[in-house]
Amino acid sequence: MAKPQNAVDIRHYDVIVAPHITEKATLLSEQNAVVFKVANSATKPEIKAAVEALFDVKVLNVNTIVQKGKTKKWKGAPYQRSDMKKAIVTLADGQSIDVTTGV
Repeated sequence: MAKPQNAVDIRHYDVIVAPHITEKATLLSEQNAVVFKVANSATKPEIKAAVEALFDVKVLNVNTIVQKGKTKKWKGAPYQRSDMKKAIVTLADGQSIDVTTGV
């Protein structure tokens, strides 16, 4: 028996880490786009499948960005923040995701 294509799978929760809520991400919501922090190993098709399954929306496009970790200092000793991958997910017209409610 085959599962529906957008059935929620446990690995979808590993792909989408958290919503990324900033001023720029809020401005993108006017263009019907949502920004998520995703796993560093996640691919665009995996991100699309996870968002469609978890939030029950139609995804048109996925753009990804790897934000390199900054070098900071703590008690005088330098350390490196870890890299972070972000995905800008464009949704079909008339669809939206309320990121404040969670999954």
